[in-house]
Amino acid sequence: MSTLCVRFLLPPMYEAALPRLIALVGEFSPVVEALPPDGVLVDVRGAMRYFGRDAVELAAVIRVRALALYGVDCVIGAGPGPMLARMAVRGAVPGVTQVVGREPEAVAEFLGPKPVAELPGVGRATARTLCEYGLDSVGKVAAAPLSTLQRLIGARAGRELREKAQGVDRARVVPNAAARSLAAERPFLRDELDPTRHRRALLSITEELGVRMRGDDQVCRSLTLTVRYADHSTTTRTRTLPEPTAHSSALTETAYRMYEALGLQRARVRGISLRAEGLGPAEQAAHQLMFDPADDRARRIEEVADRARAKFGPGAIVPGTLAA
Repeated sequence: MSTLCVRFLLPPMYEAALPRLIALVGEFSPVVEALPPDGVLVDVRGAMRYFGRDAVELAAVIRVRALALYGVDCVIGAGPGPMLARMAVRGAVPGVTQVVGREPEAVAEFLGPKPVAELPGVGRATARTLCEYGLDSVGKVAAAPLSTLQRLIGARAGRELREKAQGVDRARVVPNAAARSLAAERPFLRDELDPTRHRRALLSITEELGVRMRGDDQVCRSLTLTVRYADHSTTTRTRTLPEPTAHSSALTETAYRMYEALGLQRARVRGISLRAEGLGPAEQAAHQLMFDPADDRARRIEEVADRARAKFGPGAIVPGTLAA
């Protein structure tokens, strides 16, 4: 095994802890890929040689350090590559690393009985097509003639599917030092029914995300809203922004629309979180010019406010709604 997939069992509404946990894993190997909102992939080939431990032993150390330093348990899957490690973590339990061996027999034993829909890249439509022809397990797909798979789902897709079903993992762990997403959350002290307080929480979150992205010269392409209720169930919605942005007003407007579309009415909300996804450099983002002096004025005010926060602290300037 040379790849670990670690999924941290974060408490509800605690996605913002992921960067610290990624840094913890980075102490063992520099080849770490974040899997927001709660996971990482890590290539431990160099770490095994450096520390003189195998992948399972390194996984145990990572688990203990996450518990000791942050009080966060985790489940870990280990495999010869990223695909198998990510599939292994789905069946892992806390305290035990789910391992897929490197030998072809071990890979076939692990993959064979799994539903074909569990293979990465197999969506509902593809899985439905394969199941109609009796190819409902990974083992059956691996044994099927290549020409049959290509006739069913296409030449390239059929070839890639057969390789994955046979355990051929061409994926690599891609280090992403720059976060691909930012998250912030607002838990309530008690079950909150007031829509006004829900909106205030959203405004506070979008202001925080906007300031953090502008401070890093980044913009996001989409927002994911998660609402957690009193019974511990959640609702998650994602919306793509009209254009990549870090402008707080645009983020707030989108967040409000997603919230209103839920039609919560008198729902008992325990907490709200928002994740900015698809981060990229602000200098590479296109902005639609507008003949609107109000928009230009808002952006200039935002720049001045950011400078004031950088000098006097994050609470130096806040929207009037949050001042109380």
